[in-house]
Amino acid sequence: MDTESDSPQGITSSADRMVGMEHSEVRYFTSYDHHGIHEEMLKDDVRTRSYRDSIYQNRHIFKDKVVLDVGCGTGILSMYVSDNNTVLLDLLLTVSFNRFAARAGAKHVIGVDMSSIIEKARQIVDVNGLSDKITLLQGKMEEVNLPFPKVDIIISEWMGYFLLYESMLDTVLYARDTYLNPGGLIFPDKATMYVAGIEDGDYKDDKIGFWDNVYGFDYSPMKEIALNEPLVDTVEMKALVTDPCAIITFDLNTVTAADLAFKVPYALTAKRPDFIHALIAWFDIEFSACHKPIHFSTGPHAKYTHWKQTVFYLRDVLTVEEEERVTGWVENRPNDKNKRDLDISISYKFETPDATRAAEGGCFYRMC
Repeated sequence: MDTESDSPQGITSSADRMVGMEHSEVRYFTSYDHHGIHEEMLKDDVRTRSYRDSIYQNRHIFKDKVVLDVGCGTGILSMYVSDNNTVLLDLLLTVSFNRFAARAGAKHVIGVDMSSIIEKARQIVDVNGLSDKITLLQGKMEEVNLPFPKVDIIISEWMGYFLLYESMLDTVLYARDTYLNPGGLIFPDKATMYVAGIEDGDYKDDKIGFWDNVYGFDYSPMKEIALNEPLVDTVEMKALVTDPCAIITFDLNTVTAADLAFKVPYALTAKRPDFIHALIAWFDIEFSACHKPIHFSTGPHAKYTHWKQTVFYLRDVLTVEEEERVTGWVENRPNDKNKRDLDISISYKFETPDATRAAEGGCFYRMC
């Protein structure tokens, strides 16, 4: 299949391909053209090794299969040991997974990416002698024409902050419904979201409480803006005041795009007497549809990943005793104006015989 343009390099620029796109879509795709975001992903050892191991440890599953890598915009990962035991860096994530799949004995691998980094990816595939096994297509998954009508396996690193930020899972589900053979596999195939309560008074006072008094003036309108913005950061285990609570699991074999907008309950039990200033969220990923399942977590108990954790500061400070419970709801949906942004609402209710400590409230957050 000829996917080349008439340009000297055989590449249509991302700018040309994005003519007519909504501004939010252009911003999303071009954000992955900058090297900084790829550097961060290159250094995420947990992510890359998990994908590599899920493929290398299940070679028999990939042997003689047609594999589709829905890798649009996910960035660059390192290429692990090649034939001559050298480590090659700066490879597009899709190509990295494609290389893994190719080495696992796949019949053919198709990688799709909108980012202009695919120009370098094609060169690297060629340099490493895999052009006959890997086809790279530049464009949106919903618009490209694949060289095979159906595929046996879909692989993709689609996860964003708070799991669903940037809405790439929708694209994976489109690929599943359009191209995956009956009985085909998806890598990874399960994702579970968790929440927990944390003590984080110093940061909350510094970044949110600051607006109560700015050189003698009431800046409370700014406080609301600060409160409505989730913080993506690493949280230490010692900050956790409650046990974690799993709130929702997505099975990529059956989940629909409509399921990604949800409202689910949570219940947290305090492990010690302390304050709760915020809730945090993270996710676990499973490659369970294989002989040797692989799993990794982005929680505070696990090794660092670039997803970190997402922090939602509460309006109230909850003063809890050991074994007391905080309950509420987490609601998530794509923003009406930009589907890649998230509108998140969290309610909380802390019931206790001590009326001075009881609290109930909620807050709206926008992840953009």
